[in-house]
Amino acid sequence: MEISQSWSKIIHDGSSPPFDSSLPLEISQGETRHLLAVEMNEIGLKDEAETKIQVRGLNKVSDKGDCILNSVSVDIPGGVIMGIIGPSGSGKSTLLRALNRLWEPPKNTVFLDGNDICGIDVLFLRRKVGMLFQLPVLFEGTVADNIRYGPKLKGKKLSDDEVYKLLALADLDSSFFNKSGGELSVGQAQRVALARTLANEPEVLLLDEPTSALDPISTQNIEDVLVKLKKDQKMTIVMVSHGIKQIQRIADVVCLLVDGEIVEIMKPDQLSEANHPMALRFLQLSS
Repeated sequence: MEISQSWSKIIHDGSSPPFDSSLPLEISQGETRHLLAVEMNEIGLKDEAETKIQVRGLNKVSDKGDCILNSVSVDIPGGVIMGIIGPSGSGKSTLLRALNRLWEPPKNTVFLDGNDICGIDVLFLRRKVGMLFQLPVLFEGTVADNIRYGPKLKGKKLSDDEVYKLLALADLDSSFFNKSGGELSVGQAQRVALARTLANEPEVLLLDEPTSALDPISTQNIEDVLVKLKKDQKMTIVMVSHGIKQIQRIADVVCLLVDGEIVEIMKPDQLSEANHPMALRFLQLSS
């Protein structure tokens, strides 16, 4: 199902009209504008690259009243890898989870292809905006059973050939087809989890520290798969990572988050030029 042809069936809340990104942002008095004006060509992206995800004025406060996200606004172009980095507790994972409603954002703050995600059926949204977590969790059964899980919920059974193709996309050979989760290393299990996510045919892939528990070889395997997905399938990938070098290896653009605010957006090779004092200190200590 093409997402652009299905909004009339999927959007069930008529109070949230499509967002027009050509309109200026309304900034109330005293509010800091956190949408950084970064031209596409300044970060090495084509001007005609369409925005896939838009975040506008996203706020979150903890139960104790602490600010987690402070009026975050950012455009994420389609077909690129965006890295999100910053100190622990800066709101990176919260921002990521808002993009497919693992944390429910307020209405009219997060948009997919110009449509408020709060008005999209949540299961449909999570198929189109898939997520890979820090540690893989596989279901009981074989690797093939895991990969078939998502399509099966929609009443579709993947053929053996389709499973083999998804294994190949995740850089796993056909010998993994009948293996159980207990036979896999953490790195292999993470790639199976990736293949399971790809079985839903997502247009966007969210990754929350997906290689932090992996060895260097497994990490490189995952990175190679992500770059290939971007290159071959034009997939939009948003990745939270504490690994500055990893972000520099694979990201097209980097979003630097400090204390719930976006303080820098730049190309990976320009990170040393960050101006924000806390961001600069974080980058220096992480290098």
